[in-house]
Amino acid sequence: MAEVIRMPLLSDTMTEGVIAEWHKKVGDTVKSDDVIAEVETDKATMEVIGYVDGTLLYVGVEKGKAAKVNEIIAIVGKPGEDYKPLLEGGAPAAAPANGKAESAPAQQASAPAAAPAASNGDAAAAQEALKNATVIRMPLLSDTMTEGKIVAWNKKVGDTVKSDDVLAEVETDKATMEVIGYADGELLYVGVKEGNAAKVNDIIAIVGKKGTNVDAILAAEKGGPAPAAAPAGESKPAANAAPAAPVAEATPAVNGGRVKASPLAKKLAEEKGIDISQVPGSGDGGRIVKKDVDSFVPGAKPAAAATAPAAAKAAAPAFVAAGQEGYTDIEVSQMRKAIARRLSESKFTAPHFYLKIDVNMDKAMESRKTINEISPVKVSFNDMVIKAAALALRQHPFVNSSWMGDVIRQNQHIHIGSAVAIDEGLIVPVIRFADQKSLSQIAGEAKELYDKAKNKKLQPQEFSGSTFSISNLGMLGIDEFTAIINPPNSAILAVGNIKETVVSDKGQFKVENIMKLTLSCDHRVVDGAVGARFLATLKGFLENPVTMLV
Repeated sequence: MAEVIRMPLLSDTMTEGVIAEWHKKVGDTVKSDDVIAEVETDKATMEVIGYVDGTLLYVGVEKGKAAKVNEIIAIVGKPGEDYKPLLEGGAPAAAPANGKAESAPAQQASAPAAAPAASNGDAAAAQEALKNATVIRMPLLSDTMTEGKIVAWNKKVGDTVKSDDVLAEVETDKATMEVIGYADGELLYVGVKEGNAAKVNDIIAIVGKKGTNVDAILAAEKGGPAPAAAPAGESKPAANAAPAAPVAEATPAVNGGRVKASPLAKKLAEEKGIDISQVPGSGDGGRIVKKDVDSFVPGAKPAAAATAPAAAKAAAPAFVAAGQEGYTDIEVSQMRKAIARRLSESKFTAPHFYLKIDVNMDKAMESRKTINEISPVKVSFNDMVIKAAALALRQHPFVNSSWMGDVIRQNQHIHIGSAVAIDEGLIVPVIRFADQKSLSQIAGEAKELYDKAKNKKLQPQEFSGSTFSISNLGMLGIDEFTAIINPPNSAILAVGNIKETVVSDKGQFKVENIMKLTLSCDHRVVDGAVGARFLATLKGFLENPVTMLV
């Protein structure tokens, strides 16, 4: 059956996206991991992946044109398949910001396309229901996301919802992010319980007028018969809806290390220089809203917030008594699932080979000491490696390339991904245009990104789009190692620690500070000689750092 590809929600403030480029045309074969388009949002240009196999049957938005979030932009299915029933209504699913109902033709597009098995009456019932309701789907919150796990619902069935309310918090493979419904009304249906996952574009909630026939919408989505609509004024509970939780007392705004606040409140607090974790929340579940920030007077941190970190600490693992066996099953997080999937694909599809080189860091150590005497931000050795790698990539563009199947994409910009280890796994924040930035700029930006990564506050544009990656385990005492390439990059640099080493120079023994570097290369793009020349250039910059300042 043909599958609809909709404009995904790629940032928390996005309402529409502009098609910057189509990578497929009608009639092309599409694989589930193919990038079908690039979309320009209000914050970044990101890739759209269809997550379906088949043939591209329909393109609904021309290059350079905009589509609203959840609007149909493409359809993938079997060659010759009739996809036109999926286009009935033809308008975006997202409700207008003011929550007022649009005209019938416009609202009908927010209905999930009814499967061919559904009767015309069922489809009509769903379209009628969608005049008064908006379907909320699991958004695509990162370029590698295939599903999201509901960490918390900020609303329960029966609650009033405003267009800028955060409905839920979703854990993706890279961060925990907020889902905004962009619709006014009542929360009629919750399709995924807390702790469970939903695939991208699955229905997770429905918002609309009380009494709307939710079952008709869900039946049309599944292609089954739709039950009769509930009588006016009576809200019929959906079969899979989470039970409404009893009304509880307000909870602190800081919950398990996350601050519960509306996007507007966060923005306002940032503008005023207020630590939002100190602001008492008056919204649902202690959520901080605009009026809380407006009325906040800086003072002592609330006791609840002060005690939160202690409560959030995970219990130490318990070991069984001597002579007894035991084990603990740890649930796999979305991030760990993505790491397993992506790196397995990389290791077993990209033919890796490895190049190693020793770098004398004596001058780099002297230079760093001098630089840090005048730099507004402390510059680390990793910052120096990022700068040196970016400059070396200028001279060796094939190392700054990506394997695209039919073509090799030679990137003309240099975005360095620097891997950071966090409790859940590994994430790679991106230093954009690293070759154009000074060492102090790189150091400041890297510190900010690393802090966000550790607090799971990175936004999609901050961890996507790298053209080359660096993984540094030197600070953990590792002399050397090999790293798996981070797709779609064609190379990754593994950085070891700086170690005093006795070397022979013209028959004389002396001690040098040596750092070992290992370059993992995708042989489909980078040949041995190309990688070797890149490492030689990188070595030159690090052994004579003044050349990076010219």
